Amino acid sequence: MPHSLVLNLLPQSPVSPQFLTGRHLHALFLTLVSSVDPTLGDRLHDSTADKAFTLSPLQISNTNSPLLKGNRGESKLQYSHQQPILANTPCWWRISLLNDTLFGKLTQVWLNLNPNRPWHLGSADLYITSIEGIPQSIQPWANASTYVQLYEEASDRNCSINLTFSTPTAFRQGQYDNTLPTRESVFNSLLSRWNKYSGIEFTQIAIESIFASFVNIHTEILADSRSKFIGIIGEVNYKILGPIEPIQIKQINALADFALYSGVGRKTTMGMGMTRRLYSH
Repeated sequence: MPHSLVLNLLPQSPVSPQFLTGRHLHALFLTLVSSVDPTLGDRLHDSTADKAFTLSPLQISNTNSPLLKGNRGESKLQYSHQQPILANTPCWWRISLLNDTLFGKLTQVWLNLNPNRPWHLGSADLYITSIEGIPQSIQPWANASTYVQLYEEASDRNCSINLTFSTPTAFRQGQYDNTLPTRESVFNSLLSRWNKYSGIEFTQIAIESIFASFVNIHTEILADSRSKFIGIIGEVNYKILGPIEPIQIKQINALADFALYSGVGRKTTMGMGMTRRLYSH
């Protein structure tokens, strides 16, 4: 079953921007895994295949932020830092796990959580103060579900899907990146991860029935000393149109709900492609 866990963190010394990149957060996650299973940590480090986890950039906590209330148009997350995060600044970090193997291993980390044991991010020590794994009104990124539940609870009538792309998102096409969130790019990305981890395979989905009806996106550039990543941030409403069977509508809705856990596109293990569905209230 997929889990979307939010770790609340407290740095004991300033965290330099150079250590707030996806590469360093990826290394911190592998350190967490290796603390309970060094072999698994090494395997994840060496694997080039699609990996069963995603990570967010480190976020500075602000309970008054409109983002945390889930308002439309306010779903952008901070994906780069120009200034250090100061000591004793509450932060949060989302880790999603797409299969039970990883979750089972990491349960040992959560169960044996020592609030006095620091984890290292660059030269800074971080303490994990708490972990959220169920939905919270002020923290929409925490959740858990079984794949069966995701499928069974998916609507077979709802033909409107709002997706918000909260960190830069891009899709690989051949040797190059494409930033447009076309129906093929978004839903095939979700479909491949769903089929890999869910155990409920969709042989094909009615992708020709999905149409982008509202688009409010812009490109952003993430550059560090090693590379440059260009992706889109914003919101797209997809409509399911035309003659289509209820089971096909259900499959598309299940994939849209799964986006919270899987993300879409490239570099989801380094903070990119964080995506979730927004429901109109």
